[in-house]
Amino acid sequence: MTSPSRDKRPVNLDISTIKLPLAAITSITHRISGLILFVGIGILLWMLNLSLSGQAGFDRLQDLLTNPLATFIVWGVLSALAYHMVAGVKHLLLDIGFGESKEAAPIAATVVIIVSLLLIVILGVWLW
Repeated sequence: MTSPSRDKRPVNLDISTIKLPLAAITSITHRISGLILFVGIGILLWMLNLSLSGQAGFDRLQDLLTNPLATFIVWGVLSALAYHMVAGVKHLLLDIGFGESKEAAPIAATVVIIVSLLLIVILGVWLW
């Protein structure tokens, strides 16, 4: 015989059918941007090392960055950094008790998305 509490458990846990709130989506993308930064920092450090290796390395990096794909990769890493920074500031504000209510969560998530998109567009204009 099954207990009554087991009968109330969800039957379908397919993540693609579950509608996540905006705050959850921004939290997940914050973690994804952290993973992108983990890989991207290695790429940026390699570029820094190449640029500091001498005039030939600096010239090679300049030639490399004229490639649109390389510029796109740098823009992607900088975009991840911008998003991660904005979402991190939101988390710091939550840690000090600002905006912890259920009503404030979607507003804070919207602010994170808007500010991040603005910074990402500015970075794109700056790079191109």
